[in-house]
Amino acid sequence: MADAEAAIVREVKLQVAAAKQEESGHGIARIPRTAMATLGITEGDVIEIQGKRITPARALLPYPEDEGLDVIRLDGLERGNAEVGSGEHVCVRKAESRPATRVVFAPAQREMRLQGPAEALRRNFFGRPLTAGDLVATRGQQRVQDMPPEIARMFNAPAYALTQIRLSVVATTPKGIVHIDEHTEVELKAEYEEPRDARAAVNYDDVGGMSETIQQLREMVELPLRYPELFTRLGVDPPKGVLLHGPPGTGKTRLAQAVANESEANFFLINGPEIMGSAYGESEKRLREVFEEAEKNSPAIVFIDEIDSIAPKRENVSGEAEKRLVAQLLTLMDGLQTRSNLVVIAATNRPDAIDEALRRPGRFDREIVVGVPDENGRREILAIHTRGMPLAEDVDLKELARTTHGFVGADIAALAREAAIDAVRRIMPRIDLDARTIPPEVLDDLKVDRDDFMTALKRVQPSAMREVMVQAPTVGWADIGGLDDATEMLREGVELPLKNPDAFKRLGIRPAKGFLLYGPPGTGKTLLAKAVAKEAEANFISMKSSDLLSKWYGESEQQISKLFARARQVAPCVLFIDEIDSLVPARGSSGNEPQVTARVVNTILAEMDGLEELQSVVVIGATNRPTLVDPALLRPGRFDELIYVGAPSEPGRLHILKIHTGEMPLAADVDLAAIAKGTDRYTGADLEDVVRRAGLNAIRREGAGVTEVNKADFDDALKSSRPTVTDQMASEYEKMRGELKRRAAEMNPIGFVTPGMLTPTRDNKHE
Repeated sequence: MADAEAAIVREVKLQVAAAKQEESGHGIARIPRTAMATLGITEGDVIEIQGKRITPARALLPYPEDEGLDVIRLDGLERGNAEVGSGEHVCVRKAESRPATRVVFAPAQREMRLQGPAEALRRNFFGRPLTAGDLVATRGQQRVQDMPPEIARMFNAPAYALTQIRLSVVATTPKGIVHIDEHTEVELKAEYEEPRDARAAVNYDDVGGMSETIQQLREMVELPLRYPELFTRLGVDPPKGVLLHGPPGTGKTRLAQAVANESEANFFLINGPEIMGSAYGESEKRLREVFEEAEKNSPAIVFIDEIDSIAPKRENVSGEAEKRLVAQLLTLMDGLQTRSNLVVIAATNRPDAIDEALRRPGRFDREIVVGVPDENGRREILAIHTRGMPLAEDVDLKELARTTHGFVGADIAALAREAAIDAVRRIMPRIDLDARTIPPEVLDDLKVDRDDFMTALKRVQPSAMREVMVQAPTVGWADIGGLDDATEMLREGVELPLKNPDAFKRLGIRPAKGFLLYGPPGTGKTLLAKAVAKEAEANFISMKSSDLLSKWYGESEQQISKLFARARQVAPCVLFIDEIDSLVPARGSSGNEPQVTARVVNTILAEMDGLEELQSVVVIGATNRPTLVDPALLRPGRFDELIYVGAPSEPGRLHILKIHTGEMPLAADVDLAAIAKGTDRYTGADLEDVVRRAGLNAIRREGAGVTEVNKADFDDALKSSRPTVTDQMASEYEKMRGELKRRAAEMNPIGFVTPGMLTPTRDNKHE
C-alpha cells in the first residue's frame, strides 16, 4: 500500500507549452522546481513524459517567466513524440535510461537518402535519451542557456550537416528508454522506413516570428478539431474557415501545415491553379472530391493556397467557369454546418481580389494578417534556419536580425542558404571531386562565419523591396563633409527614433515623420539621405518624381499609395523623394494647373498624416525650390523639419577635399587647406569636379604613367571651374529660410496658396 502511494506521489501532471526556438531538437523538457522536488530529480536527470504515447527527455529548470507555473516546456518534436498539443496535460515521471548496445536511425522523410559516418551520429546524440519510434533531429551550434556544465558537454557535439536533419529511431537494443554512449553501435539506414505516423512534417518550432498569429489560429482551428463538444455545449457553430493573407514568403502555407500537424488533423492541399480543369464542370468536381475525401478522413484541414486564383471577384471575370467555381466553393463552405471536425484555411497575397461573398462570417470567419516579422521575429526565424548549421563564434544572430529589415521568412531562408554556399566555396579546393565521400577532417573544418552572412546580405534583397529596391547605401556620416548642422538634425530626427523607439514611447512623444532638405544644387542633399539610411540601419527606397507621375487617370495616386504601403511593409525605412517640388507643387498657384497635380498632392498629404499612421517610416524630400512646394506639406506632422543644406564653410570644404582626394597620390606641394580657403561658395559637387579636373590635368601632362597630382594641376582645375552658388542665389536662399514656415501659416481659408504669395523669393534663374 505504501509503495502504491509512493508511486502516485512520484508522478506530476503538467500543462504543455512550447519551448523557445533555440532549444528545438535538443531533447530537453523544462519543468517547475516543485515538480523536480516531488519527483526527486535534479537538472539533467531523465524523465518520461506520457501523453498518448511515452517519450523521454532530460529535465532542466524552468524559464524565469515560468516560475510558479505548472507548465512543461517541450519543443515540437517532443510534443509529437508524446502525441500531445500545446495546452494539453501530460504525466511526468522519473525514468531510468540504460546504455544502448545498438541504435538504428533512418531518414524521417521519403524523399531523403542519407549516408555518412556513424561516428557523426554517435557524437551528435551522445547522452540523449531515446526510445524506438521517436523522431529526433541533428543539432547545430546553438547552445541551451542555463544548463549545468556536465549536461552542456553532452550538447556540444558538432552537427555534420548544413541543415537540420530529422531522423526516426527505428530500433534500440535493449528496448525501452536508452542513451548512446561510447560503446553503442550506431547504424544509419540510407532510406526512409515507415514510422508509426508522419510526424516528420512541420510543427510550430519550424515557424518563427508569429507567436500571436499562431495563438489566433489555434483558437480558430485546433479547438474545433480537438474539442468539438465545447461548441456543442455552448450551442454555437464552430468556426468554418480562416483566411491568411500577407506579403509573399511570410510563411502562410508553412503555418497551415504546422497547425494541421500539431492538431493531429489530416491535411488536404488544394493549389489554386491545379484545380482548374478544361472540361465543363471538371473544376467543380475536383473541388467537391477534395471536400468529400476530407470529410471521410476527419478531423481534417482543407488548405487552399492562392485562393484568389480560383475565387476571384465574379464581377471582374468574364469566364463562366470561374463564376461556377466560386459558387461551388460558397456552397461547399455553407455545407460545413454539421461538420465540426473540418476546417478550411485559405492563403493569398491579394485579399482584395477574392469574391466578397467568401469574406463574411459563416464562411471565412476570421482574416489573419501574416505580416513582415519584426526584429524578434527575424531572430526566431534565423534560429530556425541555422539550427543545424555549424556557426563560427563571430556569428551574432541578434546583429543579423537587426540588419535584415524587411526580410520575410523566405528571404531569411535564402540568406542562410547563400551563407552556407559561401562556406562551401571556401573549402572547395580541399575537396577531391573524383572521390565519392568528403574526408571527416574537412567536414570538421566547415564553418559558416560572419563574413559569409555579410557577403550573402549583398546578394539577398528583401522580396517586398524588389520592385523599388535601389542599391543599399554605402555612404556614412564619415563620407559627408561641411554639413554638420544638417547632419546633426538628421541624426536626432531619424537615426535616434529608428534605433531607440522606446525612448520616445517613454516620453509620450512622436518622432518626426518627414524632413525637407532644400538648398542650392550640388550641396549633398541626396548624399545626406543615403547616409542617414545607412547609419540608422534602415531600408532605403529612393524615388524620382517623374517615376511616380503617369498620364493615366488615377495611376499616379495608386503608385504613391503602393510606394507608402511598401515602405510600411519593410519598416524601418527611409523613403527619399528627389525633386519633390515637381510632384507636390502648391495647389492653386497657376490657373491652368492640371487636376492630376492636385490629386497627387492630396494623396501624399493623406499618406503622411492620414488615418493609417506611418510607423518607423521617415519621408525625406529634396528640392532646390522649396517655395514651389505646397505649404500644406510644410507643417508639423508632415515635413516636421525644414533643413537648409547650403554651401559648406571653409573647414567643411577641407573635409570634402580630403574625402575626394583620399585615394589620389598628391604631390608634396599640394595644400588642400589653401584650396579650401580659395573656393568660397563651392558646393560638394563643385569640389569633386575640381579634384576630377586636377586628375585629368595630371594624366594630360604625364600620360598613362602618371604617379602624382601636383599643385599646378589643381591651379589649372580651379581656373576652369566656377562655384554653382552665386552671391544672389545665396542671399535668396537665406531669405527663404525665414519665410517658409510663415508661408505654411498664410494659406487662405480654402487651403490654396495665391500666386502672389510665391513671387517675393522666387528665383527665376533656377526654374
